[in-house]
Amino acid sequence: MTLPSTSEQPVGWRAVMLADAPPPKGAYSPGTRAGDFLFISGQVPRDPQTGALAGDDVATQTRQVLRNIEGVLTAAGATLRDVVSVTVYLTNVDDWGTFDGVYRETFTPPFPARAVVGATLRGILVEISAVAFVGGR
Repeated sequence: MTLPSTSEQPVGWRAVMLADAPPPKGAYSPGTRAGDFLFISGQVPRDPQTGALAGDDVATQTRQVLRNIEGVLTAAGATLRDVVSVTVYLTNVDDWGTFDGVYRETFTPPFPARAVVGATLRGILVEISAVAFVGGR
């Protein structure tokens, strides 16, 4: 099966790129808008301007990941309050409590739906993908 080229994307679908960050190194978009939903690719704890990994602890890395998610949301005209679901990947599931504390600094009730899985890439302690409902914006 061959996917359509960028010029042949379905009506209502568009990529969300960040104006103040270099393009992704891989074959993906930071976010994609499809109808009323915004799908945010897994964000890792890298500073979008420098590419440097943010810290070596899960709290610092979680804060950077959430800032990166907020950047994609902003580029799409959305906010953290629009997030309806997140998937979290932790290298060490024992970091769940620390991660959850930082997460609660950013998200407030009613919390988005969430899944936490134990697996990420080398040196990265946390990765998060998200879905936001953006309605008619």
